[in-house]
Amino acid sequence: MPSIFSYQSAEVDWCESNFVRSAVIAEYYNTISNVSFFVLSPTLLYLNRQYCQKKAMPLYFISGLIVLVGVFSMYFHMTLSYVGQLLDELSILWTLAVAYSFWYPQSLFPKFIKTRKHFYWLTGTTTVISTFMSFVKPTLNAYALNCIALHLLYMTRKELKKCNDRRVHRMAAVMVMWWVLAITSWISDRWLCWLWQAINFPYFHSFWHVLIAMSLLYCLPLVIYFDVSYEMPTFKPKLEYWPSDSWPVVVPYVTLEEPHKQC
Repeated sequence: MPSIFSYQSAEVDWCESNFVRSAVIAEYYNTISNVSFFVLSPTLLYLNRQYCQKKAMPLYFISGLIVLVGVFSMYFHMTLSYVGQLLDELSILWTLAVAYSFWYPQSLFPKFIKTRKHFYWLTGTTTVISTFMSFVKPTLNAYALNCIALHLLYMTRKELKKCNDRRVHRMAAVMVMWWVLAITSWISDRWLCWLWQAINFPYFHSFWHVLIAMSLLYCLPLVIYFDVSYEMPTFKPKLEYWPSDSWPVVVPYVTLEEPHKQC
């Protein structure tokens, strides 16, 4: 029986052919495409530094976990090991759990949850249980994690109904566009592998890494925007674009202004 650390001991093997570009890296493009997460993390911290100065822990914590997601995903696609698969999936689970803990609006808490501290216990307990359940059938983990995105989209829709800022709505639309492209690439790689291999283009999972990072580049400033609206009433959040509003391709970030006006 092969070790759980052994190459190709994972239950999942993506569409890209193994060991074609390197004798050490199983899925070459699926591995190097994770560089997008290493770029994403410092970009978020630098552009949203004003938010970090006022409320440092959430974004620093999430940015660190995003780097770990990139590291573990690289390790998984490099080795296709069982341990790599679990680390890849669990790092995403814990990143989502921490994001929910810090940023889930108190107005949406279950009725039996009275404080943010109680919500930490709820998300922590749920995450620990989910972690242990992840070992039962690892092949289902990725599908379950992707389903969480549907809840995030539902919450985004609810928040946008309360907001009249067109820039916020535009950024949410771009975020959804990147997410749709990302999940389409993921599903295509998983279910249409026979087609991509037939035309010698089995690289859609590497596209998933880049596209989901792009989606997060828009998603996290959107989350920060609403967090400032709810949790920092002395400030008014304002969306800005780097390098400039006039550029065709921009990166959004949030600045803080006084006085606060409800969106």
